[in-house]
Amino acid sequence: MANAKVIQAKQESVDVVTAKLRESATTVVVDYRGLNVAQVTELRKQLREAGIEFQVLKNSLLRRAAAAAELTELNEVLTGPSAIAFSVDDVVAPAKILNDFAKKNDALELKGAVVEGRVIGVEEVKALAELPSREGLLSMLLSVLQAPVRNFALAVKAVAEKEEQGA
Repeated sequence: MANAKVIQAKQESVDVVTAKLRESATTVVVDYRGLNVAQVTELRKQLREAGIEFQVLKNSLLRRAAAAAELTELNEVLTGPSAIAFSVDDVVAPAKILNDFAKKNDALELKGAVVEGRVIGVEEVKALAELPSREGLLSMLLSVLQAPVRNFALAVKAVAEKEEQGA
């Protein structure tokens, strides 16, 4: 009877991780080996502030969840100790935070990620981390959209001032 309960608990864990893999915009897998408690605490704090869930999970559980979520390519990076960061809202934030932390702490190693249902490698994760944040992209878009209106307003103002001087 105890075995059935253990198996059921493990299956529930797999189901939870599978759901997170399917729902998250970005999921980043890292090797945290060599980080001390203070470093892991700081990393968790940064991720939590950005609304990112960070967990240390067994590779066997991750492999089963990846298979259930039809992300078997993820199995290639599931070697050694693995921690995983799930972000539902922001695609760039987990890659940016983990990449910046890895630059400051050599012990943290990026392994790969799942971005909107597609498995990507370390180089692509680093490229994703270099993208501006969502807010940065929105402000760039806003300035691009405002430029024609601003230029038109300046042209109208210049014409009006010229007409006033001529009159």
